[in-house]
Amino acid sequence: MSKQCVAMILAGGKGTRLQALTKKIAKPAVYFGGKYRIIDFSLSNVANSGIDTCGVLIQYESIALNNYIGNGEKWGFNGVGGKCLCLSPRQTEEGANWYKGTADAIYQNIDFLDDEDPEYVLILSGDHIYKTVYNDMLELHIKSGASCTISVLEVPLAEASRFGILEVDNNDVITKFVEKPKVPKSNLASMGVYIFTYKELRKALLLDAKDEDSSHDFGKNIIPYLLDNNKKVVAYRFSGYWRDVGTLNSLHQANMELLPSNRNSDTIRFGEFPQIYSEDTHSLPQFISKSAVIKNSLINQGAKIYGEVNSSVISNEVYIAKGAKVINSVLMPGVNVLEDAYVNNAIIGPKTTIKKGEIINKDNEDVILIDYGRGLTKWRM
Repeated sequence: MSKQCVAMILAGGKGTRLQALTKKIAKPAVYFGGKYRIIDFSLSNVANSGIDTCGVLIQYESIALNNYIGNGEKWGFNGVGGKCLCLSPRQTEEGANWYKGTADAIYQNIDFLDDEDPEYVLILSGDHIYKTVYNDMLELHIKSGASCTISVLEVPLAEASRFGILEVDNNDVITKFVEKPKVPKSNLASMGVYIFTYKELRKALLLDAKDEDSSHDFGKNIIPYLLDNNKKVVAYRFSGYWRDVGTLNSLHQANMELLPSNRNSDTIRFGEFPQIYSEDTHSLPQFISKSAVIKNSLINQGAKIYGEVNSSVISNEVYIAKGAKVINSVLMPGVNVLEDAYVNNAIIGPKTTIKKGEIINKDNEDVILIDYGRGLTKWRM
């Protein structure tokens, strides 16, 4: 049976700007918010939209991400008629190839889409932090008769060169699209969220695959192809919180924006629909000692706090000893901060131990990453 819409999540990126955090795992598998992984947001958004079939395209360090996603049970994809599959590059009669770009990743899995026979395909990135449902965007796409609909938001003009920038007419029909322009003429930025009419997408992918000069990228090739051939491409204006956590600074900032003192009208609120689903670590309840001092922080289950925590995000199985201080920091699962240690303005990687009396980043406003857990050294922005 054909489906109305199938989701494809691009999750194969290395995320080199996150340095040691992505040395052994893909960027979408990085921990976030004390409880989640980055990819939880895209998968939850798809599930909350009522889309029951999802392909996750993996490549770099795929084992951990593949194991984490499993059959999609955490997000409810394992019901009757539903599925969530990790799709990695594979050897075929044509040979074995890594994904050459975002469009090529979808092209290499065109047989998966053909089997599902969807009317529409939702394509997402697996490394953005936001809560939404895609139903209104799909409704706009259907009513407008577009070949492609792009979710967009306004960004500061000074940052526009980091994004795919588009121009629209009075009806939000896209008239021009430039990927990461040196001199942006607009501040209307693509979020990397697309809905395609599958027949149009399939034609474009087949043609692009034959073009040896193509970068096989949606922003650089597929969208310009549609516009050049007078296909209707429309903008869907997104409102709300959205973050690309591609650097240590942006990852740290997005974690800090979860804290009560930093919330505003757009900030993610986990207790409200749509929910974000994640792995149950089956941790013991958190333990807060009488000696602990906690201010403006998020503390996940399994944490044991004896020291001082201020404006920080603390993950499961974290231990903070008596006399230790953690300020304005993100501690990932399994971190140990021993007696009289001091941690400031830092991201501490999983299973890292901060030694007794060790001082990390005192009186420094720059974010620092410490990842001793896998035998690595200090990394600084």
